[in-house]
Amino acid sequence: MDAFTRFSNQTQGRDRLFRATQYTCMLLRYLLEPKAGKEKVVMKLKKLESSVSTGRKWFRLGNVVHAVQATQQSIHAADLVPRFCLTLANLNRVIYFICDTVLWVRSVGLASGVNKEKWQMWAARHYCCSVLLSLLRDLYEISLQMEQVAHDRAKREESSSQVPLGYSVADEETEWLQSFLLLLFRSLKKHPPLLLDTVKNVCDILNPLDQLGIYKSNPGLIGLGCLVSSIAGIITVAYPQMKLKTH
Repeated sequence: MDAFTRFSNQTQGRDRLFRATQYTCMLLRYLLEPKAGKEKVVMKLKKLESSVSTGRKWFRLGNVVHAVQATQQSIHAADLVPRFCLTLANLNRVIYFICDTVLWVRSVGLASGVNKEKWQMWAARHYCCSVLLSLLRDLYEISLQMEQVAHDRAKREESSSQVPLGYSVADEETEWLQSFLLLLFRSLKKHPPLLLDTVKNVCDILNPLDQLGIYKSNPGLIGLGCLVSSIAGIITVAYPQMKLKTH
């Protein structure tokens, strides 16, 4: 209960809840649209989705400040790769939130002369860049974790001085993929925040790729991906220890 109270008192927490609600509506609407007799339910879900999306715009105004602060923090990261990736990712997020704010100003009639399609493409482009850079950072962190796990396993095998019987180069080649996947699994299992951040970014990339026409998805897949991403975001806000740290 304390975690939920802290979560709901944060702007980011409320935004994650609204986002999860929005994409739950999108997913349910996609699933119910083909079924007969569900027209009223689909219409209500569509209205709720639109209302929640509009409500999220108010939280986005605060997210600009948060993205600027995150950029300032990432500049001081000790490791070069995370510093480069996160700084550029956060800068792209700042631009994305600015574009999103401009679109919101247009939607309420304060700037009717704004080119909606152009600003939507700019927003999608910068959001896509932000997520891709975050994924690049995740891949770098995963490679470090895999290297550490492999090193620890090699030390254990060296200390045990056991050589598998019947070992050959052919066996190594045929089992390479299995060994790689096992090593990846152990590395992510050992580092849950890294797993959570990777899943979140993989799910987040679907929407901008669809908007940019790079990889077209249906509303059901986008809704599911963004819902999973929102749940991952909710976990990191409610439980800060699950957030991937920058060293």
